[in-house]
Amino acid sequence: MTGKDMNEGALAHIAAAERKAAEVEGLSADVPTRPIRSVGVIGAGTMGGGISMNFANVGIPVMIVEREQAALDRGLKVIRANYERSAQRGKLSAEQVEQRMALLTGSLDIGDLKDADLIIEAIFENMAIKKETFAKLDGIAKPGAILASNTSYLNVDEIASATSRPQDVLGMHFFSPANVMKLLEVVRGAKTAPDVLKTAMEIGVKIGKVPVVSGVCDGFIGNRMLSTRQQAANQLLLEGAMPWEVDRALTDFGFPMGPFQMSDLAGLDIGWSKETSKGETLRDRLCELDRRGQKTSAGFYDYGPDRSRTPSPIVEQMIRDFVAEKGGVVKEHTQAEILDRLLSPMVAEGRKILAEGIAQRPGDIDAVWVNGYGWPRATGGVMYWAGVR
Repeated sequence: MTGKDMNEGALAHIAAAERKAAEVEGLSADVPTRPIRSVGVIGAGTMGGGISMNFANVGIPVMIVEREQAALDRGLKVIRANYERSAQRGKLSAEQVEQRMALLTGSLDIGDLKDADLIIEAIFENMAIKKETFAKLDGIAKPGAILASNTSYLNVDEIASATSRPQDVLGMHFFSPANVMKLLEVVRGAKTAPDVLKTAMEIGVKIGKVPVVSGVCDGFIGNRMLSTRQQAANQLLLEGAMPWEVDRALTDFGFPMGPFQMSDLAGLDIGWSKETSKGETLRDRLCELDRRGQKTSAGFYDYGPDRSRTPSPIVEQMIRDFVAEKGGVVKEHTQAEILDRLLSPMVAEGRKILAEGIAQRPGDIDAVWVNGYGWPRATGGVMYWAGVR
């Protein structure tokens, strides 16, 4: 078989896997769906705004709830700017921009969600806050409303336990930017009703997503596998590999960026506190030097005024010092070895996810990684590439 044939086979596989992912095994064809005529979104930040746009794009009105007027105004302003950029590129007319904005209503009162058919919570990844929010929704939402959390890793069953209607609760994990990224992980709770699951999958298709059903576990399908890759990447640094060597192994493979480029983009100080930092990790030490990523023009890399990225001699020395301090040994790593060290744990975790029934089929895992994490489409996806069919 030639490389071209293999490539065509991989592309045909992922196209079929994306279509198949919308089918939920064991869900009867005669299960009805619930009508979704209006949507409520809690949170007007980056995720909430992007989620809201998906529904406005297909003509479904959205009520966006925030706690403060400034946050609400800022969120609506960002949405308008996104639409106006699309208009400048010729993808929307000025009239279409106004039509979509007219479908978005802001409120500071969560009680205004009382008539919504689907309510999506897009707030901080904090279990206590999410449970408090769902308890409030339980007393507000109309009977039969679907209550969804955009959580990226928290336990959907625990969130559902804050309500008297766990059958109406599930996860709808969008990926950032939510108005662009194709993946939607639909997380089925232990008590999620069949018609709720089917409705979420069908609405996912309607708003142009590739919906993939996941069971409940820490990180679901995508982030659970990503964490194994990140652990491997961090371990490589402790053996003296440089961030740019690790990133290059993945970008040469076909990813748009590697883990340390991604960290710099997101910000190294997510979850980091200056007051409590003890310099225990490389990330702590970078943040303590105010190397917090692209936003400070320095992180694992140095950045120019145009955000151009260059390897940092400061970071190289810091890693060598850190390895010596921890009693490690600096080793030479080939790019092939680095790639294997990063991808093998992901494949192993994917096998566990299948064995546990978290994912329905290998192709679902492929659809997650191609559409949510930049796995190169030409390889067919992580499991297909690994020979897991």
